[in-house]
Amino acid sequence: MSPAEMALVLLAGTGAGGINTLVGSGTLITFPTLLALGVPPVTANVSNNIGLVSGSVSGAIGYRRELAGQRARVLRLLSASLVGGLVGAVLLLVLPDDAFSAIVPVLIMVGVVLVVLQPRLQRWVAGRRTAAAGDRPAGDPWWAWPAALGTGVYGGYFGAAQGVILMGVLGIAVDEPLQRLNAVKNVLAAGVNGVAGLLFVVVADVDWVVVLLIAVGSTLGGVLASAYGRKLPAIVLRCLIVVVGLTAVTVLLLT
Repeated sequence: MSPAEMALVLLAGTGAGGINTLVGSGTLITFPTLLALGVPPVTANVSNNIGLVSGSVSGAIGYRRELAGQRARVLRLLSASLVGGLVGAVLLLVLPDDAFSAIVPVLIMVGVVLVVLQPRLQRWVAGRRTAAAGDRPAGDPWWAWPAALGTGVYGGYFGAAQGVILMGVLGIAVDEPLQRLNAVKNVLAAGVNGVAGLLFVVVADVDWVVVLLIAVGSTLGGVLASAYGRKLPAIVLRCLIVVVGLTAVTVLLLT
């Protein structure tokens, strides 16, 4: 890899780390970049996944104040994400390369629709839960765990826009402001990438130069995005999620 190509991968990693911290879909920057540079698809996917782990962790640390009071929720949903991420990583290694290609755009669109409808759906779900529990406040719905599990499977397999899907699910399941949900999303995504990355290190073909470049770039991107993204109003963050999600669908359908 030439110095110019290395610089390009580093820059792509920085952009991916920032977008992952704010929304999720950074893979749609780094993965096509690696393919354009001639990295084999599976090697590119695996190396990209490992490289983005540090960016996810830096983003989660940057949002630590928004995690206050959510320890039980994070631990519960993280268990689902870890299991799902491991299952998704195994599927990547054993299934044909195009096994999920048809469903990925559909999943992303589902996430975008959930984000758009989130305020209305959240009010409806909250009303149903309150009615069922009388005057006692209810916790997160039962389906939040399997939804996090399913998103983890998708994230371990490919990962593009898993943040969009997670934000859609969390926005309906959890009665919290978007920035606090984004903090939870960053932890869950870090868990998925981390557990999948551990498996890939052991059994997959990894390009360690690509991993190092993306890791450095994504860490920087995660730090910068968490410093400034935490100040975004909910409507701006929601619009950003929708734009990135629609862009992700367009890119995937055209490739």
